[in-house]
Amino acid sequence: QVQLVESGGGLVQAGGSLRLSCAASGRTFSSYAMGWFRQAPGKEREFVSVISRGGPTTRYADSVKGRFTISRDNAKNTLYLQMNSLKSEDTAVYYCAASAVFASVAAQYDYWGQGTQVTVSS
Repeated sequence: QVQLVESGGGLVQAGGSLRLSCAASGRTFSSYAMGWFRQAPGKEREFVSVISRGGPTTRYADSVKGRFTISRDNAKNTLYLQMNSLKSEDTAVYYCAASAVFASVAAQYDYWGQGTQVTVSS
């Protein structure tokens, strides 16, 4: 059993930056690959980024590549998503998730947080 809690969402202007955090508890954090997903109103939940157990390997959706950076601090059981050059299209609820494998498909993730709202104004 893993509990995940996101924080750091809010309202920002286009071109601005925001850093999301995901605090994990209940299991050994370093045992899981960790991912970020997002869901905009009326749209399907989509993959944003994933980071491997130890942190050396990352993957990003084409829509955020070069603007977002995923990282983790296993000593603090915390996952991060640094978001720069934000666009209106980034507006969504962002979810933190844990997986036993390194994956970009939501169905492969075992545990999910409650989500945090990110709104980018134009």
